[in-house]
Amino acid sequence: MARVIGALAPDPVILALAVLVDLALGDPVYRAHPVRLIGATLQSLERMLRRLGADGYAGGIVLFMLLAVIWVGGLSALAVGSFRANVWLGWAVHLFLLYSFLALGDLLHHGLRIERAIVQGDLAGARARIGQLVGRDTDRMDAAACRRAAVESMSENLTDGFTSAVFWYLVGGIPGLVLFKVVSTMDSMVGYKTPLYLRFGWCGARLDDVMNFVPARMTFLLLVVTAAVMPGCSSTGAFRIGLTQHAVLPGPNSGWSEATAAGALKRRLVGPIWMSGRQVTELWVGDLADPPLGTHGDFLRGVVLVAASGILAVVVACLTLVFLGNGLQVMTSSWPVTHPPAALDFRL
Repeated sequence: MARVIGALAPDPVILALAVLVDLALGDPVYRAHPVRLIGATLQSLERMLRRLGADGYAGGIVLFMLLAVIWVGGLSALAVGSFRANVWLGWAVHLFLLYSFLALGDLLHHGLRIERAIVQGDLAGARARIGQLVGRDTDRMDAAACRRAAVESMSENLTDGFTSAVFWYLVGGIPGLVLFKVVSTMDSMVGYKTPLYLRFGWCGARLDDVMNFVPARMTFLLLVVTAAVMPGCSSTGAFRIGLTQHAVLPGPNSGWSEATAAGALKRRLVGPIWMSGRQVTELWVGDLADPPLGTHGDFLRGVVLVAASGILAVVVACLTLVFLGNGLQVMTSSWPVTHPPAALDFRL
């Protein structure tokens, strides 16, 4: 049992290493990536369930249960089996899984590629990369709009792409992390309010809201603390705008980090958005007295804010694991040690 727990339990050293690798390399693109495999499994199960007529609420719930059994059970078994075969192999598999399910480095690298295209005068390239992050029309977006969309996406995905993953790893180790990624993949693939997915995708969308609920509010606090020590940022603005404007944006969670980032950077975000050739909003998030985000310097401060907040999340998680580990060690070492009486001594 101890080996099983050791193979799956959160570890501060492995977490720190996984984040360093993620920041250095980003997320590698290859066909056998665990998230891609979860997505492929989802598509196969969806086709099967729809053929059976299970394309409503019940079908979506069954989809979640099957994905959880296959992937949480399968990857947990892989981690335990490798740990039992060889401790070093077990740690390597643990590190690989954790690295594969963290997305801070890839998020930052993608944002920097957008900015590099803008600086080089390649607006078409910047729009193409923005189109990989957002569902809005990009052909009307100028450089400033591209930068705003990039900062919005980075701040939103700081929660569901990174701090939520760290949180669920802290709470549930490898099984908790994989379960979160299963739910996140369901939300991104079937969690749409369209006739095809309104009922079938309900389970994934609602579970995603639930699993991001606490991390979204923790990310709000992380951004506020980070803004307090970052030059050119406002901690009070982050707290005020995040608290008062998070509900302006759709969904129960995404607005917390986006609105807080606007307040922290002292720049307004969002602005006019076009979809399918029609303007759907002119919403601005942030203090009305602040200018819209749009310059190279604004963008770089946004990248640093997101990166520093993510690193702070890891520091807090690692310190929590160390504290809990030391507390458990002290508590167990203080327990009285009892021995069976001589007549019942089973030792050979």
